[in-house]
Amino acid sequence: MLMKPVRDYRIALIGNPNCGKTALFNALTGSQQKVANYPGVTVERKEGAFVSPAGVRTSVLDLPGTYSLRGRSPDEVVTRDAILGVLDTVDRPDLLVCVADATNLRLMLRLVLELKSVGIPMILTLNMSDIAAHRGIVIDSGGLASELGIPVVTSVAVGQNGTVALLEEIDRKAAVAASASASSWSEQDSGEIRKAHHLADSMVARFVTAPAVSKDLTNRIDRIVLHPVFGIVILLAVLFLIFQAVFTWAAVPMEMISAAFDALNTTVKSVLPDSMLSSLLTDGIITGVGGVLVFLPQIVILFFFIILLEDLGYMARAAFLMDRVVGGAGLHGRSFIPLLSSFACAIPGIMATRVIENRRQRLATIMVAPLMTCSARIPVYTLIIGAFVPRQSVAGIVNLQGLVMFSLYLAGIVSAFVVAFLFRRLVWKGKSEPFIMEMPSYKRPMLRSLAMGVLQRAYIFVRRAGTIILSMMILIWFLSTVPGAPEAATEPAINYSFAGMIGHALQPLLAPIGFNWQISVALIPGMAAREVAVGALATVYAIGGGTSGEAGLATAIAGQWSLATALSLLAWYVFAPQCASTLVVVRRETNSWQWPVLMFAYMLMLAYAASFIVFQTASYLGG
Repeated sequence: MLMKPVRDYRIALIGNPNCGKTALFNALTGSQQKVANYPGVTVERKEGAFVSPAGVRTSVLDLPGTYSLRGRSPDEVVTRDAILGVLDTVDRPDLLVCVADATNLRLMLRLVLELKSVGIPMILTLNMSDIAAHRGIVIDSGGLASELGIPVVTSVAVGQNGTVALLEEIDRKAAVAASASASSWSEQDSGEIRKAHHLADSMVARFVTAPAVSKDLTNRIDRIVLHPVFGIVILLAVLFLIFQAVFTWAAVPMEMISAAFDALNTTVKSVLPDSMLSSLLTDGIITGVGGVLVFLPQIVILFFFIILLEDLGYMARAAFLMDRVVGGAGLHGRSFIPLLSSFACAIPGIMATRVIENRRQRLATIMVAPLMTCSARIPVYTLIIGAFVPRQSVAGIVNLQGLVMFSLYLAGIVSAFVVAFLFRRLVWKGKSEPFIMEMPSYKRPMLRSLAMGVLQRAYIFVRRAGTIILSMMILIWFLSTVPGAPEAATEPAINYSFAGMIGHALQPLLAPIGFNWQISVALIPGMAAREVAVGALATVYAIGGGTSGEAGLATAIAGQWSLATALSLLAWYVFAPQCASTLVVVRRETNSWQWPVLMFAYMLMLAYAASFIVFQTASYLGG
C-alpha cells in the first residue's frame, strides 16, 4: 500500500521550448494555459495540482522552457533557481519530469545530462511520441533508460490516456521518495559542454532510428515558406488575408450585436420615464459598453487566426523570416516573438522579452513593443474606417476597409523598427547577437485547444467591458451630465458639464491636429484602456445629440468630423501613448520609472507629430 506523504509531492516540468511541456501540464492538472509553438510564451512559472492514480496529491510546477541551466536570460534564471531551490517563493521539487519532443531528442538529452548533476530524481518522458511513430521514428526507450540511469516513458499530452505511463512512473517515484540530495551543480565550462553535446549525439545515433525516406512534410513545406523571397510574400499575404477576414466575416455578427443593443436601449427608454437613471442606463451604460462590445466578433476572428497559426507552427517561421528585418533594426532575432505577442496586447509582449539575454536589446524591444497594433486599437480603427471608408471592393476581390486596416498595422510595424533602429544607434550601441532557434514541426491544431484559446481571449475582452469599461462609462456619463445647463442656456446641456469644460479647455492644445472637444474628452479615459475611447465618444455624442449604437456613432462622426480629422485620429492611435497598466508592467520589468516615463513621453510626442503632419497635409489637399 502506498504511503501518502504528509505534504504534496512536488514535481517540476522542464524541457526545451516547443516540446509540448505546457500541454502536458494542462493534461496533468486540467489547468487551461496558453499553448504556442514558439519559444518565449511560457516566461513565468505555472503551478497546478492533481491526485495521482495511487491517491498521492501532487503539485506541479511548469518551468519556463530552457536549453541549459546556465541562466543566460531571465526566464532561464527562473528555471535554474527553481531547480536549485534558491527561490524564496518556490520549494525545491522532489522530482523532475524532463519533457522531450520525441521527434527531436538531441538538445533535450544534452539538458538531461546537465540536470543529472543537480541531485534530484528524474523521469524522461518522450512527448509527442505519436507524431514520432507516424514519421517512422523508432526510439529504444530501454537503451536510453539504461544509458541515462533514469526511467524513460512515452506520452501524448494532447491525446486521451496519453499520460498513463507517466503517471504510473510518478507514483513509483513518490512511493520511494526521499529528500533530494544537496546540489552538486556547477556551471559547465566550454570543454564539458562540448563533451555533453557529443554524448547526446552519440545516444541519438545509437537509440533513435529514423526511416530512410522521411515521412515528414516539414522540410518540403519549409523550402517554400522559408524562402527568402517567397516566404516574405507568403507572410504578408497571410497577414493581409487575416485583416480582410476581420472586416468581411465580422460584418453580420457586428450588425446583430449592434441591433440587439439598439433594441435594448429603445426598450429601456420606453419603460423608464425620462430621468437621470434612464439617462445613465441608456446613454451611459448601454450605449457606452455596447459601443465597445460590438467589436467582439473582430477580436474573436483576429485571435482565431493568431492561435491557429501558433498551433500550426507557422509563427516560428514568421520569426525566422523577420530575423533579418529586426536584426537590421538593431534588435535580436528573439525580439520578434515579443513584438508578435504585442499584437494581442503589449503587456504579454513586454513580459516575453525575458527570453532576450542582452539587456540593451531587451530594453530596446520593451520600448518599441507598444507600437505594435494591439487588439485594443481595433474598436477605434473599425469605428473610423467604417464611418469614412466605403464598404467596397478593390479589383473585385480586396475589401477596401480591410486594406486600410492592414495599412495601419503595417504602419505600426514599420514605426517600431524605425524607433528601434534609432534607440540602438543613439542610446544602446552595440552589435546584435546571432539568432538561434529550433523550428517546431508542423502540427495539426487541436480543436479544443483552439476553441479554449479563442474563448479565453473573448472572455478577457468581455471582462474588461464589465469592469474597466463599465466604470469608465459611468464616470464619463457623470462628467457629461453634471452640472446641468442653466435656465437661460442656449447651447446643448453637455457644453456646460464637467466633460464639456475639460474638453473645451484641452481643445486649443489639440486644435492643430484637428481634434474637437469630444475627442479631447475621449482621450483621457482612453488612457485606462484604449477601447474605452470609443465608448466615451458614444456616451458624449449620445448625451449631446441623441445618437445611440455603433451605427449612430459612426453617422454622427461622419457628419461632424472632416476626413482630415478622422485620418489624424487614426495616426494618433498608431503611435498613441500606452494605457496605464502597460506602463506599470514596464516599471516592473525594468525595475525603474525612468523607462515607462520615457516611453510615455516619446510616444506622446510621436503621436502628436504624426497627427499634426497628417491633419495639416490632408487639410491642405482638401480633406
